[in-house]
Amino acid sequence: QRSTQRAVMSTTNRLNVTPTVTTLAVIKTRLAGAIRGHKLLKKKADALTLRHRMILKSIAKAKLALGDAMRDAHFAWTRAKHAGGDGIKYAILDGVDVAAVRVRASEDNVAGVKIPKFSTRATGEDTRRMDLTGLGKGGTRVQEAKKSYAKAIELLTELASLQTAFVTLDEAIRTTNRRVNALENYVTPRLQNTVKYILSELDELEREEFFRLKKVQAKKKKDLEERELAASQEMHAEALVDEEMKTMFDGVILGEGGRGAGGNLIELEHDADLLF
Repeated sequence: QRSTQRAVMSTTNRLNVTPTVTTLAVIKTRLAGAIRGHKLLKKKADALTLRHRMILKSIAKAKLALGDAMRDAHFAWTRAKHAGGDGIKYAILDGVDVAAVRVRASEDNVAGVKIPKFSTRATGEDTRRMDLTGLGKGGTRVQEAKKSYAKAIELLTELASLQTAFVTLDEAIRTTNRRVNALENYVTPRLQNTVKYILSELDELEREEFFRLKKVQAKKKKDLEERELAASQEMHAEALVDEEMKTMFDGVILGEGGRGAGGNLIELEHDADLLF
């Protein structure tokens, strides 16, 4: 049960792969890519965070400026109504046919993140009718209110662009940080543990192969020694047999009748010689 638990824990901390040299090369390539990606994403997160802080400061300044501009615009409009009367509003509405200012949307790229950007542009429409509004009374106040609201529209567009960029960068920073944390705390450790596991298994296989080769060599050496011993014993036995056969045939050839005399191969006893 303990070995099973250890095996399950080791499998959860690494990839379930076959320990081979090819798999080791693939895992090392993936590990190098994960480390490189972690560095790039870290730099991207730093760049996005820096731009995020700059935009936050710009938003604070833009809000203060927009508050002052809107206050001035409302006061200017109040002065225009006071100078021109209640009917000045209808005169202004009759003098406007098409919007003189339009908002144009574009994109800005920050470390691969596309940020929407808004800007104002004049449409070039004829404003002579608007210039004649309040000619009888309150015309100066109306033009002051027009300029105040034009400035407020520019600041409002800038603030909208900054806040949209702020929200977009905030989401991009969260996504990038999640990826950085996943690579740093999950992907890279698993790949490193997998590399260690494959190296340990390959080392174990190499040790087993070395031990097996030593056993094979010892067995071959032992078999060779046994064959040499058997061959030497066989040669010694053949030598003894040859010596015994030689001694036996020498006695038969020489006999007991003298040198070169033939012996009696049948009877062991020797008869006396006959003299004539």
